[in-house]
Amino acid sequence: MSVFGEWTTAEGLPAFEYRAGPQPWDPIIDPPSTRHVVHVGNRRITLAAGSDGLVGVWDEHVDCRWLAERTGGFSAATTTVFGPTFFRQPAGNVERTVLCPEGEAPWLLIRIEVVNRGPEVLRQVLTEEWAVRPRLVDLEFGPSRNETPADVSVIALEECGGERAETTTGLLTITVPIELSPGARTTVWFRFGLLDGPVDPEAVYAESLAGLRKRLPEGSDEIRWHAALLTGGACVDGVLGGHTLNQGSAYAFRHGFNGAARDPLQHALPLVHLEPDLALSVLRNTCAWGSPDGDLPYALDGRKQPWTQLFRPSDQNLWALWLAAEYAHVTDDLAAFREPVPYHPSHHAEPVTLAENLRRQFRFFVDEVGVGEHGHVRILNADWNDLAITESGVDRELMIERGESVLNSAMAAWVLPVYARLAERLGDHATAAEARHRADDLRERVASEWNGRWFRRAHAPGKGPIGEHDLWLEVQPWAILCGAATPDQARALLKTIDEKCRTGSPLGARHRWPFSTPSQIWFSVNATLIWAAAKYDPDLAWDEFRRMTLHAHTTAYPGTWMGTLSGPDCYLGPESDRPGETWALPDSGVAMQAYPVANLHSHSQPLLAHLRLHGVEPQPRR
Repeated sequence: MSVFGEWTTAEGLPAFEYRAGPQPWDPIIDPPSTRHVVHVGNRRITLAAGSDGLVGVWDEHVDCRWLAERTGGFSAATTTVFGPTFFRQPAGNVERTVLCPEGEAPWLLIRIEVVNRGPEVLRQVLTEEWAVRPRLVDLEFGPSRNETPADVSVIALEECGGERAETTTGLLTITVPIELSPGARTTVWFRFGLLDGPVDPEAVYAESLAGLRKRLPEGSDEIRWHAALLTGGACVDGVLGGHTLNQGSAYAFRHGFNGAARDPLQHALPLVHLEPDLALSVLRNTCAWGSPDGDLPYALDGRKQPWTQLFRPSDQNLWALWLAAEYAHVTDDLAAFREPVPYHPSHHAEPVTLAENLRRQFRFFVDEVGVGEHGHVRILNADWNDLAITESGVDRELMIERGESVLNSAMAAWVLPVYARLAERLGDHATAAEARHRADDLRERVASEWNGRWFRRAHAPGKGPIGEHDLWLEVQPWAILCGAATPDQARALLKTIDEKCRTGSPLGARHRWPFSTPSQIWFSVNATLIWAAAKYDPDLAWDEFRRMTLHAHTTAYPGTWMGTLSGPDCYLGPESDRPGETWALPDSGVAMQAYPVANLHSHSQPLLAHLRLHGVEPQPRR
């Protein structure tokens, strides 16, 4: 049982009742803290609700910015109920609920219910107070710069149907006197944020909760919770169009960027089956990051400009082709691929159809990323693993020029036939044929990397294969999924992974064996492992899925907040001096540990793994 509280139900939805007092933890690169945060939202605004009753409001419409931080609280509350789009604080005769309405409303709805349980007339003044502190977060890898956005917005606080206060920065306060007879109750409504026209707050509140209950998928409370927090990370993009689905956590909220491009594409994969319109919107938005030659930048900075100085991965186009193909497979919405998609404004290029944007991405992957001397996909300066070059032990520039990724060959051998089916349906038979031919070639090359125990990881010029004597987990599931592994090899490989990577690890398979220091457990890798294992070892697949759950983390590490309601992209394994927490690179001024929750991998990957366990996946036609 968690030391922080326990799961419950509120408004017919899964919720968590937080009852713990201050519980200290160490963000590593920031001062120690006792505050624990949950991020919920709608398709425009994000509410960062804290265990201290104070909240932040995040808006990524035009840049990465906080509209308000650590404000709007209710100091008398002794418990907090965290819901999937709201948080609630009961205190005495007052109960305060802050809700992110369904849809794209850029404001919060606040409901305050007061009941007079005493024998005398109750006379009370309700005070609603919010501090507006707009702060841009843009590539901050050290202390916060506390930079004010260039174009600050007018933020308002209003009593619905009553007084309204506005500012671009500073304190907003509204007081409402109430008088209640014994046994009577009343409800007072407020709104805070970028306010639009008048609303009926009771209708918005009721319709939002009813809509949420209806749209969340069937399944366990944890599955429904993951779905709500995943979609709550979306934001309408006022620069590129569509919706961004930033992976959040330290990357966005502490360091100020949206990356890598693969991440929103990966997060949107389960949404194809849950909210396909949002999945398509994320696909269009992420394709709009790119350039007319089909390249996708590693990330967008806090001002939504392409950020290419750090990494240039070789896998990102594959995620776009995969998401597009899965969307078409599920929805049969081929008309979406005839609609225009812009390129990033920095390129001053004319829009092209989504189909053409994807075709150019395929061409970039084939012609610019290309293959190396062993016929494997070039690694460039990273593949999925940002540190693959560093860990190869080969000269960096030589590896970038000539290094090869077996991981990306294996992934491409699965993705390209799935994309080929879409290209064929769109009438592009030449691209479809080429995609299948390249997939067949890559599959054979991956098959040749079997060393009798596992598949090698990469090829380094002048050094030979990487992963001959150590098992890199990320390549293994893709080798199974793409068909490079024979059935006997797949079963033997899964047995080896179970014995080497999973033994003694309550949160799932470790990323490397022999264990790196500290060992790491990645949602993105283990979701793929669950998918690959489902066919050959269902018991292992389901057990790995159970280890991925919030329940498993709470059981193993009941006093660690990350993993209770949300998590990072990676956990440290049991060999670490901080097991169940997450990575930090303090010498570089960067740490997931600095903001170790609200990473969308911790919500999207359990959903995707759950779908794959139930056989829900696109099938290539060869």
